[in-house]
Amino acid sequence: MMLSRDEIYEKLKGYLEDMFEVPPERVSLEARLFDDLDLDSIDAVDLVVKLQELTGRKFKPEEFKSVRTVGDILDRVHALLAV
Repeated sequence: MMLSRDEIYEKLKGYLEDMFEVPPERVSLEARLFDDLDLDSIDAVDLVVKLQELTGRKFKPEEFKSVRTVGDILDRVHALLAV
């Protein structure tokens, strides 16, 4: 089953809140992971692992190297699922 962009976004918001205690109101498509949400590179890896569990797909870490914002993650996951 293919997840919609909105479904991925909702899950992502939930993960950011549950795993990193990011208040939901701080999460937007433009929110920068490191600058705005205070994540670090270890957090980013944990998030990718969680997204792999959600989607049942394996992502290569380098596929997420250029990711800077929540929207970037969404675009990348959605693109990888569409393959």
